[in-house]
Amino acid sequence: MSQSDPTIQTDQQSDPRPQGFGLAHIAALRHVSDIAIAPDGRHAAFVLKVPRDLSREADGPAWAELHVTGPEQQPARAYIAGQENVSAPRFTPDGRFIAFLARRGKDREIAIWTVPVDGGEARRTAVYATSIRDFRIAPTGKQVAFLAPQAASKARLEARKKGFNQEVFEEDWLPTRLCIQAFDPRSSVSSTAQGKRSEARTLTLAGSVFDLRWSHDSRHLAIALAPWPLVDDRYMEKRVHLIEVARGKPVMRFANPGKLGAFDLAPDGRHLAMISACDRRDPKQGRLFVAPVSGARADTGVLRDVLPDLDGHITSIAWASPDSLVYVADIGVETELGTVDLAGRRTPLLDAGHDGLPIIRDLALAQDGQQAVLRGERPDHPPELYTLRLGEAPVRRSEVNPWLRGLKLAPQRPERWHARDGLELEGILIEPHRPAGAQRVPKPLVLIVHGGPESHIRNGWSTTYSSPGQLLAAHGYVVFFPNYRGSTGRGVAFSMRGQGDAAGAEFDDLVDAVDHLVAAGWVDPERVGVTGASYGGYATAWLCTRHSERFHAGVMFNGISNKTSKALTTDIPKEDRAVHAHHDP
Repeated sequence: MSQSDPTIQTDQQSDPRPQGFGLAHIAALRHVSDIAIAPDGRHAAFVLKVPRDLSREADGPAWAELHVTGPEQQPARAYIAGQENVSAPRFTPDGRFIAFLARRGKDREIAIWTVPVDGGEARRTAVYATSIRDFRIAPTGKQVAFLAPQAASKARLEARKKGFNQEVFEEDWLPTRLCIQAFDPRSSVSSTAQGKRSEARTLTLAGSVFDLRWSHDSRHLAIALAPWPLVDDRYMEKRVHLIEVARGKPVMRFANPGKLGAFDLAPDGRHLAMISACDRRDPKQGRLFVAPVSGARADTGVLRDVLPDLDGHITSIAWASPDSLVYVADIGVETELGTVDLAGRRTPLLDAGHDGLPIIRDLALAQDGQQAVLRGERPDHPPELYTLRLGEAPVRRSEVNPWLRGLKLAPQRPERWHARDGLELEGILIEPHRPAGAQRVPKPLVLIVHGGPESHIRNGWSTTYSSPGQLLAAHGYVVFFPNYRGSTGRGVAFSMRGQGDAAGAEFDDLVDAVDHLVAAGWVDPERVGVTGASYGGYATAWLCTRHSERFHAGVMFNGISNKTSKALTTDIPKEDRAVHAHHDP
């Protein structure tokens, strides 16, 4: 996979001179997403996001290609490339095919496609009346379960034909259904079959389904079910249910105590693991819970936090054996890869972010529980594909932006400071280049505040269209990404420190960060700017008005400007009340 520097002509691609980071570089950045590993660990698949060339293509989101790595460190190669929109690659249980979601050719809706790992044409394998949103292949390889929204009623379709095309927010939303049908990766179905000859069995469940996983014996499905397909329900009301596939009925419910993240059934089917918030007021799913599975009676699985003292947030899990899991956790501005058994014995394997190791975003594990693929990033590159065997260092298997090696990126490092009440905080600092041996000279500052506030900045790649870290540093600015109180990565108690105190101590932390950088000689106090999105936009508006004598420029991006009107019009009233305000307006 090669890609030329977007600022250099083709006949100058070998020019080794370092170039400054510019707007064209941001517009050209590619990154890896949606990773998967074959059951035997020999192949890995990922989606490559390729920005459009707006000099030749219409505006729109990045294209999404399917790429596959071979065994023995073979480089990745494109299987489905060009103007494509591939997502959710999954290997079949025998490892001979890769299934994925896409709308291709004459497809009216997103369908399931398969392509042989050894090469060949992709086939449309499963279609439905509406676009398929997610799917999982049964371990037997003979069935596929997928999620798709309920089709609009005949009356609604007739009204649309007559020009009644208004959309009433939330009232027109239809639940996402769980469907099961026979699966053969070698088969082909016509796109005209959609809505007419679908062989899928749609399960009648009370609510809307958001995620799904098969049991090892293909007899059960674990699903995330919420009463409605609303944004607030997706945040606050998802609960895991165990479904008996033959009857299509729930047999167990697992009452996760708060927001729900990833979940999976153990290889022997005796336990279920999930990432969940510790209670309804916990702002972020980040605790690792495990519960026994009976699968035979309609009771509630008893959940147990196996890492109750973790001062961080679990972000990814995979079963390595019937009694142990591999996890990825955010710990401060770094990440940790490790194993934990059902008794809670934790063994860190990689303290990622140090010694050149990547910050880990995602994890997928082979059937042997030892071979894994990771999606990792560093300060010098966006997310890439890595492979590793547990206990060994990861090996980078992709380089989707090779032209970055020709750029002189500004140095980046963690920076700590103390708030006025003594609380220690940390963030990520990017310093403009200065000649070797030159004294530090105060520079203008751009403070980039993350949203949430239940989010945080890692010590990885820091440059996007809305957070242009390297671009600003190339133009002489100091850039600082503060993880103020209420951020994630430091455990539940820290992430709850800003609740019920909007624009209070949490935003004082931002002022204290600027004071620290000024005192350390990094920043000119007369040239301080701030920007951020969502809650970071709220911070931008607050700092530019409440502290207008200290902040001299601000760019607010889809931020909050009125907490009262937001509370009365928001699409997340439950979440806003439970984990932010703690009261109704």
